[in-house]
Amino acid sequence: MRRTLITLAAAALLVSACTDDNKVTSTESNSGSTVAGSETTDHGTTDPGTTDPGTTDATTPNGDAFEWEEFDSDGVVQTGHLEVPIDYDDPAQGTFDLYVARHLADPAKRIGSLLVNPGGPGFGGSDFAIYADQIYGQAIIQQFDIIGWDPRGTGLTTPAIDCTDDYDRFYASLDVTPDDDAERQQIADTAEEFATECSTKNADILEFIGTNNSARDMDSIRAALGEETISYFGFSYGSELGATWATLFPDTVRAAVLDGAADPTAGYIESGLQQSVGFESSLATFLQQCSDDPSCEFHNDGNAEQAFDQLMTALDEQPVPSSEGRPDVNLQVAISGVFQAMYSDQLWQQLAQALKDAQGGNGAGLLQLYDDYYARNEDGTYDNSLEAFQTIFCMDTTERLTVAEEDAAVPQFQAAAPRLSPGTTGSYFCTFYPETQDPRVDITGAGAGPILVMGTTGDPSTPLDSTRRMADSLEDGRLVIVTANQHTGYGVNVCSSDIIEQYLVDPVANAPTDGAECP
Repeated sequence: MRRTLITLAAAALLVSACTDDNKVTSTESNSGSTVAGSETTDHGTTDPGTTDPGTTDATTPNGDAFEWEEFDSDGVVQTGHLEVPIDYDDPAQGTFDLYVARHLADPAKRIGSLLVNPGGPGFGGSDFAIYADQIYGQAIIQQFDIIGWDPRGTGLTTPAIDCTDDYDRFYASLDVTPDDDAERQQIADTAEEFATECSTKNADILEFIGTNNSARDMDSIRAALGEETISYFGFSYGSELGATWATLFPDTVRAAVLDGAADPTAGYIESGLQQSVGFESSLATFLQQCSDDPSCEFHNDGNAEQAFDQLMTALDEQPVPSSEGRPDVNLQVAISGVFQAMYSDQLWQQLAQALKDAQGGNGAGLLQLYDDYYARNEDGTYDNSLEAFQTIFCMDTTERLTVAEEDAAVPQFQAAAPRLSPGTTGSYFCTFYPETQDPRVDITGAGAGPILVMGTTGDPSTPLDSTRRMADSLEDGRLVIVTANQHTGYGVNVCSSDIIEQYLVDPVANAPTDGAECP
């Protein structure tokens, strides 16, 4: 999912996204490996001084080069591996071993292969093939081989990004409203420590984990499947990945769905502000509904807004206990939990109960939402999705704001989102990361044909205005607007599902009119 990442200081929002309703558990399976590259033309890389490399030569299809192994008893789901160069310009540097899953179509109805990605950056995508029958409609399941993979640095792909195992120390322990210079410096020091650990532990791959190279991997997967052209369905950040792929390899695009897309033209601060406005708006809607509905657990005699503000102030001054052995719920933990609940109004009832419990001195409910946000497993471990998210994001962007520049932007965030941006320092999200050598390409999708771009009216993570800008950036972006208080639109109603599914079946005949709406 394209998440906000409440990094280290919880002071600024940055981007990410798969819907939490679709969250599933990774399952490992061993299978054979295939090396991509024996029939590969030069992909090229982006010059560090530009973000417009134009298109890239596609890899020549070489038949189904995978050695698939059955994942389930009926053989519908298969898993395999594909080796791709760490550096497409210098294959001698070694390879990533991509973990790939395939959910087979009905042979009598098969149209082709459909690459899928749940978002992030940082989330593995193999589960979206393994559990395809829980995510996609029958029109997709029956007619497409659904291909999900864990992008380089993520999930079961190796090597994987690894920064820390102690999420609570980095994400739950800091005072985001420091009272003195020493506390302010602690936030900067912690951010620098995190970035240093990420950069040092992943030094061999750090330069090569960005979105451009993941798009090149998509072309390698297409070629290894033996496909001349291929279809794609990406959620949230998966939309940005898909747009990058369509820009680099337009001649290989049969169809592309970008659901919950961010503004590809926004810079570091602007993208954070766009999300700040989106999440603040969703929170305002939630609180208003609670004030209007006496059955809401956080009704507070019709003044949920005031009660929320008082609770956040109290948690900042005096955190409340949560679960044994876990950190107390402070302002940072509470806001993380609120962000988690804003991704879908289906979580609002849970949030209302958690806030009520916190009023009574029990922070367990908010801690659970915090844990869900950071993908904490039942055994207390975490996958690498959030550390991968931060690292990939930073290696995609050229911007490295100083501590002073980050702090100078704080008033903008406080003005845009007074409830959800209470921090008085910057987040220093990318400040201490090394400069990128492969910044993300300028999105055009030129030559790729009609691309379906979907956005929802109440999307907090990729607000509708941001999604509009994605559609406008594409040569032939077709925007579909869905009325819903959640992130991403597929499956919200029959209308949104039908538009996507019909387009994927026949992208020429069924490309929607730009600006189509699903009430």
